[in-house]
Amino acid sequence: MGGAPGGVGALLVLADGRFPAGGHAHSGGAEAAVAAGRVHDAASLEAFCRGRLHTAGLTAAGLAAAAAAGLDPLALDDAADARTPSSALRATARRLGRQLMRAARATWPSPELDALAAARPRGAHQPVVLGLTARAAGLGPPDAAYAAGYEAVSGPATAAVRLLSLDPFDATAVLARLAPELDQVVARAADAARRALDEGPGALPAASAPLLDIAAEQHATWSVRLFAS
Repeated sequence: MGGAPGGVGALLVLADGRFPAGGHAHSGGAEAAVAAGRVHDAASLEAFCRGRLHTAGLTAAGLAAAAAAGLDPLALDDAADARTPSSALRATARRLGRQLMRAARATWPSPELDALAAARPRGAHQPVVLGLTARAAGLGPPDAAYAAGYEAVSGPATAAVRLLSLDPFDATAVLARLAPELDQVVARAADAARRALDEGPGALPAASAPLLDIAAEQHATWSVRLFAS
C-alpha cells in the first residue's frame, strides 16, 4: 500500500512546477522545436503540446498510473525503456527520475521508494518514480496519470515563454484549452493500468513520437542550449 491517505492537496504538491524534481531545466522537446521553426507562436505551441500529450504524455501517464496501482516498478522501468527508443530521452528520463526520487523520499518517505532507489541507483524512469511517489503520498492511479499528463504539456508551455518571449497568459490559455484532452488521456491511462494488473505492462500505452525522438538526439549534441533536454 501507499503512504498516508492523500487527496487534492497532495496532488497539487506533486504537480506543482516548483516541486524540486528538476523539471524546470527541461523543455520537453520545445527548445528543439523552436529552433526548427515548428513552434513559433501560441497556435503552434498548442499543436506541439497536443501531439506530445497524446503520445509521450499518454505513455508516461500509463506508466505512472500502473506504478501507483502497485505493479512491479522494476518491470515498469523495463517497459519504459522499451517505450523510449531515443538514448538521449532514456538518459533524461533516468536523470529526472533520480532527481524526483530524492525529493519524493524527503517528502513522502516510503519503503517502496527506498527499494526502487536501491535497485536503480542511477535512476529509474521518471514516470515510474512519479507513480510510486503518488502511491507513497496516498494518491491513486488517476492522480498519478494527471500529474504525468500535465507535466507533459506544462513543461513545454513554460519553456516556450522563455524561448519565444511568449506572453505567459497565452501559454496558460494553451494549457486551459488542452484540459479536456488531458482528462481523456488520464481516463485511457487509468483504464490501461487496471488492465495491466491482470495482463502485465504490455497492456500499457506505447504511443510513439518519432519526431520528438529525432529532435532529442539532435538537441543532445548542441554545445550551447538553454535547457538540458
